[in-house]
Amino acid sequence: MTGFLTFLLVLALLAVLGVLGAGVIGVVRGGGDPARSNRLMQWRVLLQGVALFIFVLLMLSRR
Repeated sequence: MTGFLTFLLVLALLAVLGVLGAGVIGVVRGGGDPARSNRLMQWRVLLQGVALFIFVLLMLSRR
């Protein structure tokens, strides 16, 4: 169970990194569409929440 949760955590963190990178690239290229930027921020916050939830489950499973 711990290995599976660790794998899910790594996937969630990579997803956060990907969305964050997409947002940074959009800003560097000149801002772009504000609606797209807002959507990316919403996805980033959601994925960070998922990663935090998986992390808590992982810590509870190791007790």
